[in-house]
Amino acid sequence: MLIGNAVVGQSGGPTAAINATLEGVIRGALECDNIKKIYGMRNGIEGFMDKRLIALDEIFKDEDTLRLLGQTPAAALGSCRKKLPDPNSDKAEDVDFYARLFALLEELDIRYFFYIGGNDSMDTVAKMTKYAEKVNYDVRIVGVPKTIDNDLMMTDHTPGFGSAAKYIASTVREIIRDCSVYTVKAVTVVEIMGRDAGWLTASSAIGRIVDGTAPDYVYLPECPFDMESFYKDIEKAFERKPYVVVAVSEGLQFADGTYVGEGTQSGSTDVFGHKYLAGTGKALEMAVKNRFGCKVRSVELNLPQRCAGHLLSNTDITESVRIGRAAVHAAAEGVSGEVMVFVRKDTDAYKCDIEHRSVMNIANSTRYVPDEFISDEKNNVTDECCKYLAPLIEGEYPVVFEKGLPKHIIL
Repeated sequence: MLIGNAVVGQSGGPTAAINATLEGVIRGALECDNIKKIYGMRNGIEGFMDKRLIALDEIFKDEDTLRLLGQTPAAALGSCRKKLPDPNSDKAEDVDFYARLFALLEELDIRYFFYIGGNDSMDTVAKMTKYAEKVNYDVRIVGVPKTIDNDLMMTDHTPGFGSAAKYIASTVREIIRDCSVYTVKAVTVVEIMGRDAGWLTASSAIGRIVDGTAPDYVYLPECPFDMESFYKDIEKAFERKPYVVVAVSEGLQFADGTYVGEGTQSGSTDVFGHKYLAGTGKALEMAVKNRFGCKVRSVELNLPQRCAGHLLSNTDITESVRIGRAAVHAAAEGVSGEVMVFVRKDTDAYKCDIEHRSVMNIANSTRYVPDEFISDEKNNVTDECCKYLAPLIEGEYPVVFEKGLPKHIIL
């Protein structure tokens, strides 16, 4: 039985469900006799290093406040994108970093460390786990998944994806309704987030198995993009109707690895080496205009995909709370160096259990949309893909409103 304090942080891109996971961690910590105090680190590991901490157990003492946290979008604790050094490095600055980090853990008697994040955040969990083992510091370090990209390995899906997918599927259907009222030839290109994996863009097609309303084509980064094939697809769609709606991932690349939207991008990268992507829709808008001379527009869904807290998936939010709480119970039982995951059961009705897997098998890897979920022509997703995605967006979370607007909590 390891007794001490706990700390939790949020890292990477925010989501509409990341605070529901934080709610779950807080609930689990309040239920755990092993944990004396639960701290929140502002702006992830960067804030922890600066001792920017808040006492979560003092703030969240009642059910209403916890419930409000769960429906608040974005990271209530703030976020960061910090790449930790190699824990085995002998560079003076790297040795000093870990010495300061673990001295602070010891000073605050932190024995439970929870990090809510995606691929890059799990890199932090992996490196801290290695260093803790190296110096024999008794601490339980557990990763709690979060990413709208749905690209973490070893888990059926990730918290935050379901609500983002619900927003995208709903918004694209509304765009299609708008585009269908005219008889003039027109193309609308909807750009959706997704650097390497096309799960979010795939979710735009879910309406197909509901009432047949879905984009004419869906292009994912898993498949090399070909401009001539794209033009032929549009020509075929025009043979059926005057309006064409296509969904494209921001990370679309040509066969040579060049991003489709490269000419409209800044070329800047983050600390993990990821390029800042945008402009794929605009690049295709200009290409279609030059080729067909028809009415054309591009719509970049942008940040609302991950912060639309007014349209939450009940499945997503309730599962996010569950997995946060499960992380604490697992740590209390001795789990460390692991990431909590969803395991879908092979049953007619949708059901997922929560388990944990080694972070070493998850960090810095990407889970792509599988080939069987992509059409043979590489320009759409299959009905089976839509059926896999559909349960993740089901249910409407009962958002509390105040004077006509969703109510949020600010820490």
